[in-house]
Amino acid sequence: MTESVEETAGPAGARSPGNTPAPEGGYPAARLRLLQDEAPTGPDRRAALARLTDDWLAGLLARHGAAAGLSGTALVAVGGYGRGELSPRSDLDLLLLHDGRADAGALATLADHLWYPVWDLGLALDHSVRTPAEARKAAREDLKVQLGLLDARHLAGDPDLTAALRTTAYADWRESAPKRLPELHDLCQERAERQGELQYLLEPDLKEARGGLRDATALRAVAASWLADAPRGGLEAARTRLLDARDALHLTTGRATDRLSLQEQDQVATALGMLDADALLRQTYESARTISYAADVTWREVGRVLRARSLKPMLRGLLHGRTAGKGERSPLAEGVVELDGEAVLARTARPERDPVLVLRAAAAAAQAGLPLATHAIRRCATATDTKPLPVPWPAEAREQLVTLLGAGTHTVPVWEALEAEGIITRLLPDWERVRCRPQRNPVHTWTVDRHLVETAVRASALTRRVHRPDLLLVAALLHDIGKGWPGDHSVAGETIARDVAARLGFDARDTTVIATLVRHHLLLIETATRRDLDDPATVGAVAEAVGSTRTLELLHALTEADALATGPAAWSAWRGGLVADLVKRVAARLAGEPDTEVRGAGEPTAEQERLAIEAGRTGGPVLALHARAEAPTDAATGPETPAPAQEPVGVELLIAVPDQPGVLPAAAGVLALHRLTVRAADLLLLDPIDDGPVLLLSWRVAAEYGSLPQADRLRADLLRALDGSLDVPARLAERERAYARRSRVVLAPPPRVTVAGGSSDTATVIEVRAQDAHGLLHRIGRALETAGVAVRSAHISTLGANAVDAFYVTGEDGAPLTDAAAHEVAAAVERALQ
Repeated sequence: MTESVEETAGPAGARSPGNTPAPEGGYPAARLRLLQDEAPTGPDRRAALARLTDDWLAGLLARHGAAAGLSGTALVAVGGYGRGELSPRSDLDLLLLHDGRADAGALATLADHLWYPVWDLGLALDHSVRTPAEARKAAREDLKVQLGLLDARHLAGDPDLTAALRTTAYADWRESAPKRLPELHDLCQERAERQGELQYLLEPDLKEARGGLRDATALRAVAASWLADAPRGGLEAARTRLLDARDALHLTTGRATDRLSLQEQDQVATALGMLDADALLRQTYESARTISYAADVTWREVGRVLRARSLKPMLRGLLHGRTAGKGERSPLAEGVVELDGEAVLARTARPERDPVLVLRAAAAAAQAGLPLATHAIRRCATATDTKPLPVPWPAEAREQLVTLLGAGTHTVPVWEALEAEGIITRLLPDWERVRCRPQRNPVHTWTVDRHLVETAVRASALTRRVHRPDLLLVAALLHDIGKGWPGDHSVAGETIARDVAARLGFDARDTTVIATLVRHHLLLIETATRRDLDDPATVGAVAEAVGSTRTLELLHALTEADALATGPAAWSAWRGGLVADLVKRVAARLAGEPDTEVRGAGEPTAEQERLAIEAGRTGGPVLALHARAEAPTDAATGPETPAPAQEPVGVELLIAVPDQPGVLPAAAGVLALHRLTVRAADLLLLDPIDDGPVLLLSWRVAAEYGSLPQADRLRADLLRALDGSLDVPARLAERERAYARRSRVVLAPPPRVTVAGGSSDTATVIEVRAQDAHGLLHRIGRALETAGVAVRSAHISTLGANAVDAFYVTGEDGAPLTDAAAHEVAAAVERALQ
């Protein structure tokens, strides 16, 4: 009997046996014409390519099988090719099936005549040569082989062999499903952990990521087991859209790739007739979300069925008597009960008469930490068409929404289930604009809609800090709702939030508070990290925008929840401390207290004053290094809310230097030369004693790799940079050239430098937004020095790959710049960065 032969790729430089070109030259030309033709596309093109390949391979088997005098063989397509779904660069999954009576040498020769022409065309090939018994044995030992056989399709040869194999493959699968399905589920989960969730990735793998084509195939296998079936609504359409995107990706790149890279998204979108890459990503996310939801529901049903089967009938009878199999119903809320680990509608529930029932059921499920049954959601969805909620909402509906939002992490799966069945957009029509909307800022982890829900989850842990938790939770849900509209999303969001709040039934006063929170949800974090808190104009502007201490309290909590829900780069103990200091100052201003009574982080500490005095006395730089590990923020966390992770170990670096030109670019350049990444920095001008003003630079830095440098080495290089003996620009340029040779080019938006008008009464604020890079702060400092302005203070902030820096500058006379001069300086800095 012939041994099983299996490979995944052909040998390098493979040619047909005898090293002569394959005679089937018509197939490559026909294949090329099909792929270059604008029609057919989508499923029709995949099916046409499969038929074309079928005919070619069938011809190969017929010609060479007859020449060898072989019978009792069949060529079988498995996997994706078995389903008749060939993308332009898909590999071919082939099984040469035989009855075991053929001569081993003749069979090997036939296999060579089948495999080598495929390799000659540069096509990837998964192949094996087996008897039906060997195929069954391989399937028992390898789950992936067993799944591939479920899609077995006859191509040529003896059809009875293929038919028998398919029959036994399905019978074996259904018999082994109770054991193999948990294994398949584990594989899906492991792949999801490794590849991430397709619906949130900026560069998703269309096949391997959770919600991708692999999961869709797994759902087909579950259905074939007859133990459970996936929700069919939209599932096939979602799978088709992902296959269409993969086809366009293959044609665009000319490679067998499943990863939708950023640089290829516009071309793929154009190939699919879409407006832009954002439209492509949004459709991809929608498709992935449909598949992920179907997978969640299906695997939950599989678990329920397998648990029920694990109880022997006699044991079930002993435990439950005549109620065996009926399940216990535990009440959760009016019209809602728990059954078999799910929240379902009670037998007496009448959603067509109770429009609040869907929100009551969702809130009860989230509070109990249970999934909301699909059939319950669908009953309510049907009812909302005939009897929607009145507008404005009744008080109970509003309260149930707030209860749902306040359930912590259990809110997310319930909300996603409602969204998958179209309930959310029926309740909140404005949600459609943000649903599955991508966010291209790498700081953001989630799409816009998921970020809004995650913000509500984070806010639920902060409700004990505020007087109106309901306003906090609703504002958290709506704070980025304007991202679906043109222009400043905070401005657009304010208008939408007013409409939504009124729709939910809030009174005019509460509606104004929610709108204010949405309009200014970025105010505290941007002011605290980019503005001089010691400038009275800074505190006054925030106080005027907020208006009251109670709104300030809510805005503080919303700011923290928003940042925590954005991603790990958006929040830290340092940022939290700056925001808390600003809130303290603004609260004092709103309470009528004088600004001088509020002491904050902007004032020099005892150590900073000591360093400034020492620098003034010695006439040279003085440094202090403090190793530190960023502690978690003081955010209230509970068992359902994950605590913020600690930031990597870094150092706090204090530098005091007698005031002189070039201090900022020199210091920044030295740090860059020592491979220290600047996470944040502040610059203050102090006048501690009669020796003259001293610049105090407070840095938070981390080593890119290796150990931290010694303070005396930093001081020595800073002295050389200040006296001109160390050419910092030349050294940085040399390093940047070397780095560029080793690194992939990163496509980033161009830098933008603006004048932040009205931010200060005593200085002009120049704000720089750019891709973070080696020596960026050094280049900015040099540009400002060249422009002839004095940097009175600076506030440096890095969010992921983005630097957002604010510089308070004055002219030579110590006064703010004129508008014309300020814009000229901004333009000069922008040119220097380009």
